[in-house]
Amino acid sequence: MLTDPIADMLTRIRNATRAGKETVSMPSSQMKERIAKILAAEGFIDGFEVEPAKAGRTLTIRLRYGDQRTPAIQGIKRVSKPGHRVYRGASELPRIQGGIGMAVVSTSQGLMPDREARRRRLGGEIICEVW
Repeated sequence: MLTDPIADMLTRIRNATRAGKETVSMPSSQMKERIAKILAAEGFIDGFEVEPAKAGRTLTIRLRYGDQRTPAIQGIKRVSKPGHRVYRGASELPRIQGGIGMAVVSTSQGLMPDREARRRRLGGEIICEVW
């Protein structure tokens, strides 16, 4: 039993990109699938699949690399943790790496990138930052 499954997901992605892996697998959940969908839409990963496993489902993420195998994800960090939740209003949402990166925000209308939350004037819990 993991205390913070989202932090585990982000750590697996970080370790896989540093090791130069093509894919990374982990136990799936609806929240992890929504985060993977946002990462794919923003161009940080090539895509993901959800497959049935012996117990539950497995989420497999295809990592994206550029020229000379430079990973698309240079950094990924958990912001809001189970012991310390971080909430921000729409005007207070951070601009990651001067707008190059993004933050995943959990709003009243679901998970979305920080740009979309700002555009809709929604604040919420900052789940993680990716650059």
